Amino acid sequence: MNTPHLSRRSVLTAGGLAVGGLTLSDLLRARAAQPAPRTRGKSVIMVYLNGGPSHMDMYDLKPDAPAEYRGEFKPIQTNVTGLHISEHLPLHAKIADKFAIIRNMKFEQQGHTAPELYSGFLRGNRPAFGSVVSKLRADAGVRAPLPPYVYLGDANHVGHPGFLGKAHEAYIPGEKAMSLGRSKAITLAQLGERRELLKTFDAVKRDFDDPKGQRASMDSFTSQALEMMTTDVARDAFDLSKEPAKLREQYGKNTEYITARRLVEAGVPVVTITPQNHGVPQKCNGQWDHHDHVFECLKSILPAYDRSVYALLTDLHDRGLSDDVAVVIWGEMGRTPRVGTQSGTTGGRDHWPQSGFAFLAGGGFTTGQAVGATNAKGERPVGIPYTPQNVLATIYRHLGIDPQTTLPDHSGRPVYLLDDPTPIKEVM
Repeated sequence: MNTPHLSRRSVLTAGGLAVGGLTLSDLLRARAAQPAPRTRGKSVIMVYLNGGPSHMDMYDLKPDAPAEYRGEFKPIQTNVTGLHISEHLPLHAKIADKFAIIRNMKFEQQGHTAPELYSGFLRGNRPAFGSVVSKLRADAGVRAPLPPYVYLGDANHVGHPGFLGKAHEAYIPGEKAMSLGRSKAITLAQLGERRELLKTFDAVKRDFDDPKGQRASMDSFTSQALEMMTTDVARDAFDLSKEPAKLREQYGKNTEYITARRLVEAGVPVVTITPQNHGVPQKCNGQWDHHDHVFECLKSILPAYDRSVYALLTDLHDRGLSDDVAVVIWGEMGRTPRVGTQSGTTGGRDHWPQSGFAFLAGGGFTTGQAVGATNAKGERPVGIPYTPQNVLATIYRHLGIDPQTTLPDHSGRPVYLLDDPTPIKEVM
């Protein structure tokens, strides 16, 4: 295609076309990430259980501890000899051979913030691992019709790009996912012409780019919009009506799980989700922060969680995706081993970063095991604990990324992805 000579007026017109004609660009400017394909066919689904799920009542029960520690729930045997989990996770128990529970986790934080799970750090403006994937694919010059990093859930809990900048933010589809794809009024030929016009426009405005690269990130948003509009891949990936009704029923109301599976199957390398908890009592806080009535609240939440996780893992297995897709499920901390420690609460567990769990599945990992242990009352790990950096090192290795890779921060200083690049060796 020959690109015509463009006057300044024509260039400005092309700029107006980019903003007015490609409405998806507007969405992506606010919420997008640089488009790129999967690396080596590997991908990750991270499920963030916001609020701090209780390790003592889910995956690390202590039936021999005093009553004020062991709580109300009883352990049940899984299909892995010697591996016991909560009685309120019966579907998990049927497929324990497909996951590993990391029981000797230790976290840094005291509150409810997500950076440690996404980046391995609480402070320092470090990028989420999805943003790292976006950056590395952009540097390699690879592209795809779907963004490399998608988040499903409340935008308050998304992992941020840190010093990598807005071009590597997670794409949050919201209600506009079904509008993806090009308008039938615009032909592929017309889109091709617009692409060439935008190239010329980009060359002009790059000369006037600001130091922080805001305009460069805007270029990537427009570029991604074009990629997503020229095929139906993006729209189809979010279209749950393409799934059999029976399978949708198996997943239950938490549609984030089945959407995540569709996205990784379509080629998105990183999907993170914060599932909503449907139909739970208001006093249960909607998430996993159970300072009051921990047992009543977990009884209302765990059945749907159990169902969705079971559906996701069995679905990935049945589709032959288990080795390619790693699943990690965790929260930002555990809960106090002793019940009712916080003044003014009733039958709850408080914040407890000293111990907790991480759930790993797929990824070609060695599953069907519990890794590590806590002491008899669940208060702290026995021996050297694992941290979120170790889990992220495991995820990076699954994606084919050396966790000691360096990326330049805002000042140009090279920064390691992780300070501790040691993976969870028992699952590797």
